[in-house]
Amino acid sequence: MTDLMSRAAGRHRPLVLLTAAMAVLAVVAAVGVAADPRVLTGVPIWLKPFKFSVSFALYAATLTWMLAQLPRRSRIGEWAASVVVATSLIEMVVIVGQVLRGTTSHYNETSPLNAALWQVMGAAVMLLFVAHVVVAVTLLVRRAGDRATRWAMGFGLGLSALGMLVAVPMTQPGQAPADAEGITGAHSVGVPDGGPGLPILGWSTTGGDLRIGHFVGLHALQALPVLAFLLRRYLGGWLDERDRVRLLAVAGTGYGVLTLLLTWQALRGQPLLRPDLTTLAALAALVAATVLAVTAVVASRRRRPELALAA
Repeated sequence: MTDLMSRAAGRHRPLVLLTAAMAVLAVVAAVGVAADPRVLTGVPIWLKPFKFSVSFALYAATLTWMLAQLPRRSRIGEWAASVVVATSLIEMVVIVGQVLRGTTSHYNETSPLNAALWQVMGAAVMLLFVAHVVVAVTLLVRRAGDRATRWAMGFGLGLSALGMLVAVPMTQPGQAPADAEGITGAHSVGVPDGGPGLPILGWSTTGGDLRIGHFVGLHALQALPVLAFLLRRYLGGWLDERDRVRLLAVAGTGYGVLTLLLTWQALRGQPLLRPDLTTLAALAALVAATVLAVTAVVASRRRRPELALAA
């Protein structure tokens, strides 16, 4: 573990610095939430910088750990990670800068400056997505980590890319509110942005919210590697590597379907906590299929003669 942490710190210093910078910004933004009385789109004006800085800190720290899994350094992977750092900083500079100006960063084309900043953010996000995919391919081709860890990283990176893609409907012309001139998108469906929402997260409690699937998909990057660690730590003596890989495949597939289901629910204008029968039926089918697949993996383990003899 000490060797891995040392490699992580030295493998890509810009990612380490980005993690630290975003952690500091998260503290500053949290103070802003408490101390600054201004409200923007129905929430404290510093809440968006707080959420984004926490997300970027987790993202950068996770990519740093993943690059440390490589058996040797990869110039392409490290170049792509540097693009991730640069584009992340661009996005955060715009977000914080717009907060200091007292206006929104996303979907804002109410003036030439606001439109230019929003377009810069859009270009940065597209570059980040491409760099993210390059990092994912590098880790898989270079066979980083053991087999189970590699599957966890592959699913995590792939599903976080899916999480980025399900945010695309927020920027489509049909999402723009008809009565708000200069606003080119929205995260809420069926209700205006800025209405009643869940604490801290802000997800709409009266209509659909496309940020939910976006959030869940993005954080597969942490969820799947954590699951791989827990399987190895607590069930490693009972499940061999092949079993753990199968369980990770089941979890990753179910996680991806859940991301799409949450996005589908939001596109139909439903609040997360008030699903209709169709959504509940789809969720029940997903849970049932996942439980069945996990049961099949465990049952196949018990049928293997060599494991039965070992037990």
